[in-house]
Amino acid sequence: MTSAAGYSVPKIQIRELRKAFGPKQVLDGVDLEIAAGESLVIIGGSGTGKSVLIKNIIGLIRPDSGSIMIDGRETTTMGAADREDIMHKFGMLFQGGALFDSLPVWQNVAFGLIQVQRMARAAARSRAIEILAQVGLPAEVADLSPAELSGGMQKRVSLARSIATQPEIMFFDEPTTGLDPIMGSVIDALIVKSVRELGATALSITHDMASARRIADHIAMIHGGKIVWSGPVSEIDHCDNPYVDQFINGRAEGPIQMQVKR
Repeated sequence: MTSAAGYSVPKIQIRELRKAFGPKQVLDGVDLEIAAGESLVIIGGSGTGKSVLIKNIIGLIRPDSGSIMIDGRETTTMGAADREDIMHKFGMLFQGGALFDSLPVWQNVAFGLIQVQRMARAAARSRAIEILAQVGLPAEVADLSPAELSGGMQKRVSLARSIATQPEIMFFDEPTTGLDPIMGSVIDALIVKSVRELGATALSITHDMASARRIADHIAMIHGGKIVWSGPVSEIDHCDNPYVDQFINGRAEGPIQMQVKR
């Protein structure tokens, strides 16, 4: 999207975002921009606010203050109708997959097609099988229940569901958690392929640096409720930020202090 003044409007723009839960300040002035078509990965340790940030962006949590703009539209003050319109732009791959156990695989994949786009069930089933093929799953999987699938297959089904409605913005919450290194690499390759084919903007969160390197154009690190470094993925190994250096090298010593009970 281009503004009236002729410059490109960020797909997602966050300014001074704050969110606390009781006395705990989780987000403390987050600033972030993601260009259309860009894949940004946010890294950081457990409990640093990565998931809270995504939940604020997609509207599951209301921030205490700050701005979240999607395609130049302020979302924090939107009414329900406008919020629903924005939500139609989103696709989400949840950390645990979040598949519906009571539905067969094809209905999981086609959930948004049926419930949001009001597609006829027969057409939605055909489309679901096509999308399953895109993530490397055969048609026979369509009528199985999620419980009959391996962890890697469940993750593929979750990815298929997230791309089924052809979203403009994709969110990936710890996409390789619980997977072995080979399956993690397969899922990352499928994420890159899916995002590129859709021409989508992607925001991922992870603590897995191997995964981050595979799927990111840019990386941002969150610590202490703020973005402490951001830049192209190619620069992360050569930046002089002590937080990034400690995190990507897994060092116990450094500015990031882990609280360990003795």
